[in-house]
Amino acid sequence: MATRKASDLFVECLESEGVKYVFGIPGEETLDLNESLSRSSVEFVPVRHEQGGAYMADVYGRLTGRAGVCLGTLGPGALNLATPVADAFLDRAPLVALTGQGDLERMHKESHQYIDLLRVMRPITKWNARLSDPAIIPEVVRKAFKLAEAEKPGSTHIELPEDVMAAEVEAEPLPRRRQARPEPAARELLKAADLVRGAINPVALAGNGVIRGNAAPALREFVRSTGIPVAETFMGKGLLPPNSPKALGTVGLQSGDYTMAGFDDADLVLAIGYDLVEHSPEHWNPGRDKRIICVDSIPAETDAFFMPEVELVGDLYNILTRLGEECRHVPHQGGSPRLRELVLGRFEAAQHDDAFPMQPPRALWDIRQALGREDILISDVGLHKLWIARMFPAYEPNTVLIANGLAGMGFALPAAIAAKIVHPDRHVVTVNGDGGFLMNSQELETAVRLETPIVNVIWENRQYGSIVWKQDKKFGTHFGTDFTNPDFVKLAESFGMPAWRCESADSFAERLRHALSLDLPSLIVLPIDYSIDVAIHEELGTETVAT
Repeated sequence: MATRKASDLFVECLESEGVKYVFGIPGEETLDLNESLSRSSVEFVPVRHEQGGAYMADVYGRLTGRAGVCLGTLGPGALNLATPVADAFLDRAPLVALTGQGDLERMHKESHQYIDLLRVMRPITKWNARLSDPAIIPEVVRKAFKLAEAEKPGSTHIELPEDVMAAEVEAEPLPRRRQARPEPAARELLKAADLVRGAINPVALAGNGVIRGNAAPALREFVRSTGIPVAETFMGKGLLPPNSPKALGTVGLQSGDYTMAGFDDADLVLAIGYDLVEHSPEHWNPGRDKRIICVDSIPAETDAFFMPEVELVGDLYNILTRLGEECRHVPHQGGSPRLRELVLGRFEAAQHDDAFPMQPPRALWDIRQALGREDILISDVGLHKLWIARMFPAYEPNTVLIANGLAGMGFALPAAIAAKIVHPDRHVVTVNGDGGFLMNSQELETAVRLETPIVNVIWENRQYGSIVWKQDKKFGTHFGTDFTNPDFVKLAESFGMPAWRCESADSFAERLRHALSLDLPSLIVLPIDYSIDVAIHEELGTETVAT
């Protein structure tokens, strides 16, 4: 067994884990690590802010199922990672965050740039550890990746003290092993099948877990064989085609969503890959009287409004396949098409709306027409996110990416870069508010440097629109929400990319199609009119989610 520098061993462990990219910014305390990366098969992707790099790692993990890796140095660099690390934690994206640190000998006292990063990162990760001895590198790296990728996936964190990474060590990487998934007992499966067969008006609520488990084909076959309709969460968009008669639409924006989708009349709810971090079950089970079957990768969260009668825990694809086989001879007619018909009707009517500044439904209609079924739309966080979650039709899983656990602004641009790296053959479009876009606009340089041809659409209204909406509803006025913008076209051009400002409703579709034909990133500024309410209809009730 050869002796080598600890940073070389660490990078060999990354290679053993199949890591292809590390997104981040180097620092003085990561000099040895970066030098080792320079001689490896791992591509180091320099970014312009650690937050952008961590969002890239976040979305890389979402789309591949393999942990994305981000790097920051000690102190401020590490703290800049915190928001995306927390996003990966709550949105169930596998991510491993690496942070530099000063020498071990100065951690017991006040020291330049020293922050106890283990304590900082612990609440927003599944697990974290300090490499206090070079000999433990193989175990720590293997555990960090294993836990990040295990259900429910999320973020982990490894701290790399400078003196430890420069030390000599004699060790080898540990091999990856395929993680076993439990299977529900036969008696639980039969009990669930009995509940399904005995139900009169069952409905399903499907979420992010189905996408993570690559179980959309099994869900579609389950629906075909049982007739049980499905409502999707924001992060479950695309599990059923929007034109399927069994698609109830995307729920969770307003209190009336569930009523219009038929949940009030449902005598059985199948919660399939449903994360409570997205929507509280109080909204669809206010009387705590629903019979619930939970199909998920881990046991159900404890909630007074979510007490499943049966829990089927394990691989969602296999569970749905087995349950569908048990129930295929008893087709059902539960749910209601009212929500889907209302939303799709409003969406389709928008194609004829020539108002300018454009209204959100027309803008989304033009984007949908320009993109194929497999192309990707990424939403930043703001009022536009609610329009996209509510209205934009998704035909396949992971084609509409929405941050809905932590829901941090500045997500879309770095997310799009990662999406294009993972899927270079697909079109990738972002929709940003003019508030959120400037929070990570520096990554335009990264997009140009990496030659990732993404199209960034900025909905400009010079306000924090979602806060205006909520303040106006609560107080009849708004405060502290207005701002001015730079010339976004000149800003984009200064980074070396083409950009346009739309001057009419018809010009947007033309600009978008042209931008999608280019082999370099671009930007479109679209003046937007938020005067129509995202609530669409009084029957849907008050909003139940934050943006």
